[in-house]
Amino acid sequence: MNKKLIIIALGGNALLKSGQKGSIEEQNLNVRETLKSLLPVIKENNDLIITHGNGPQVGYVLLKNDAGEQVYGIPQVPLDVAVADTQSEIGYLIQSELFSLLHQNKLNREIISTNTMVEVSADDPAFKNPTKRIGKTYYDKSEVEKLKAEKGWIFKQEIKDGKTGWRRVVPSPKPVDIISKKTINTLARSGAIVIAVGGGGVPVTIKGDTMHGSEAVIDKDLASALLAQQIKADQFIIVTDVPHVYLNYGTAQQEPIKTLTLKEAANFLEEDKFGEGNMAPKIQAAINFIKAGGKEVLITDLNGVKNQTGTKLVKS
Repeated sequence: MNKKLIIIALGGNALLKSGQKGSIEEQNLNVRETLKSLLPVIKENNDLIITHGNGPQVGYVLLKNDAGEQVYGIPQVPLDVAVADTQSEIGYLIQSELFSLLHQNKLNREIISTNTMVEVSADDPAFKNPTKRIGKTYYDKSEVEKLKAEKGWIFKQEIKDGKTGWRRVVPSPKPVDIISKKTINTLARSGAIVIAVGGGGVPVTIKGDTMHGSEAVIDKDLASALLAQQIKADQFIIVTDVPHVYLNYGTAQQEPIKTLTLKEAANFLEEDKFGEGNMAPKIQAAINFIKAGGKEVLITDLNGVKNQTGTKLVKS
């Protein structure tokens, strides 16, 4: 039987659930339960790469930055360093829990987590139109004016539950290259389980022979899809908190989809048929992978990964 190379992109709920404070104990438990759902895929002995989000965790790093600066005068770290920080932290949590799970099931596989850098273009339009919300949930007007003046941060006003507040926003440029793709590919195809592209990867720009960190965040699913394209993965699995992709999600006309062709997915995306939320970037990531020659994308929840059910996106 020929082995497949599978990339599994874990959503934020795999690490931290709504209402939780974000303690290491909570995250360890969530990771443990998540990995149990992946066990059937692991037992098939296919080559495997796990990617993950870092939204809540990078937000906590930025809150610690604020507190450290205000109380102790410790300089804040830039956003690319915060992303690298959370990649290492989450990679360690996944790697340690996976080590225990493999040994408990008498499975002998090496595991390695990588701090992956992802190139973005300095000319990406996203740098002129920041939209990605990060950090503290809301700032009041006096804080906003102070931070704009001192740090040049950009904010967008929001109204939620009848209250007005401001959220910090940063650019979310498209990934153009996974810097260490060859090494990740070699490790995965040697049989090691690789944890990579955490939080979309550390955003960097390259000018000549010089690399620079970027004050931005990259969409995790788009970066994972790019890795899948570049190393010619056989299957790309996007794990979310719903069992299927739905048309008209959240409405009375909500309809689950079992199979999507490339053409259908592109048309529905253009017609905004996937409703509000974060499904559109996942569909775009799936389209990118199939367009580049990928065979199949599965979008599902953890139970669907275990049973290989959910929404499959195929070429035709």
